[in-house]
Amino acid sequence: MSTRAENVGIIAMDVYFPSRYVDQAELEQHDGVSTGKYTIGLGQSKMAFCDDREDISSVSLTAVQNFMEKYSISYSDIGRLEVGTETIIDKSKSTKTVLMQLFEESGNFSVEGIDTTNACYGGTSAVFNACQWVDSSAWDGRLALVVAGDIAVYASGNARSSGGCGTACILIGPDAPLALEFPLRGTFMEHIYDFYKPNMSSEFPTVDGPLSVTSYLRAVDHAYTAYLEKLEKVAKVENPSLKDVDYMVFHSPYTKQVVKGFARMAFNDFMRSPDAAAFAEVQQFKDVSREESYGNKVLEKAFISVSKSEFAQKTEPSLLAARNIGNMYTGSVFFGVASLLSQVPSEQLQGKRIALFSYGSGCAASTYSFRVRGDTSKIARTMDLANRLDKRLKVSPAEFERVMELREKTHNAQDYEPTGNVNELAPGTFYLQKIDSMWRRAYARVPL
Repeated sequence: MSTRAENVGIIAMDVYFPSRYVDQAELEQHDGVSTGKYTIGLGQSKMAFCDDREDISSVSLTAVQNFMEKYSISYSDIGRLEVGTETIIDKSKSTKTVLMQLFEESGNFSVEGIDTTNACYGGTSAVFNACQWVDSSAWDGRLALVVAGDIAVYASGNARSSGGCGTACILIGPDAPLALEFPLRGTFMEHIYDFYKPNMSSEFPTVDGPLSVTSYLRAVDHAYTAYLEKLEKVAKVENPSLKDVDYMVFHSPYTKQVVKGFARMAFNDFMRSPDAAAFAEVQQFKDVSREESYGNKVLEKAFISVSKSEFAQKTEPSLLAARNIGNMYTGSVFFGVASLLSQVPSEQLQGKRIALFSYGSGCAASTYSFRVRGDTSKIARTMDLANRLDKRLKVSPAEFERVMELREKTHNAQDYEPTGNVNELAPGTFYLQKIDSMWRRAYARVPL
């Protein structure tokens, strides 16, 4: 094309999450753990979940079709569709190809993109790919869709409380209200076994909890520092720090980890400018190296305290979904963006920089940013996030456990008809009808 796209980024978005949730305080009692272990220790209030009627294909179908209807977008206008997920139900066939059934009526089968997988990072990689496609000479003038989401489930035990389910559908194109700041990106990747899924017969991960926490914080250090270097060298920002970011959105395995992540960024600012007035109360940590700081709870608490007010302003508004849905893996950071747009009025966001920290175990991480260059009120109205969260159905921990046992028992089932109650699904939700003898899955949709 002769004219290069400008202000490429997020034009519109919507999110899908299941209609049922379990209360974390009630789950604490049911699990026999100390009061506050999940609600305070993890910072979680509610957890969304789904039964055998929903899988990664169905929740993605729901997210895309609902999005297209809400924004009145034609499937003919989509030239790229990329899916970021780590919820795998087929080792060969991609979720993207399942979504192509939605394009059949339009006759549009010329749609680039495929699935992208690395733990919780796949959604960010998909957004990068989509934005770079629109920004490139390969762009054909059409828009791109990114689907980022997962069903996060864990084996019975304390880790089960850090599950969740959610899928974001994001429209990428030019002249976007959330424009990606292309050169401003810091990435960190390394080989580490902190969270992985080597057992193909189970949807449960293998997790080294303490290592995963440290890996997340190490990734914050490196990706954030690399981002600051880009701010300094490319954007010519003098002595960049959190002061140059208006809002900071994190991947949230649970919200307490986000608190620690933000404090970690403050610690990195301290290491770069230890004599700054903001750090007068933490001078005792001047000689602590980065490697020595991991696992130092005194240091961690000190920087949580120092950054508390800034966290409340820049990050707290992005945690609405994470606190009330749980971990959505690849969708998590984008549910953070959705929460921020829902909680902060459009006029207050104008001209502001929204930075994201995306982390996927294994590990892959990036810190990058969008600049708000247009009205976001339509996105907020269309998502109607807070209202939809309030309308969900609460179920007992005992029923939640029954559903988790059903999912475990029927994982990779063949020649199977799900037993979940379709009447409990929200209007417009796609659901699994059956799996035949060749593992082919058929879906239907709850009428609007």
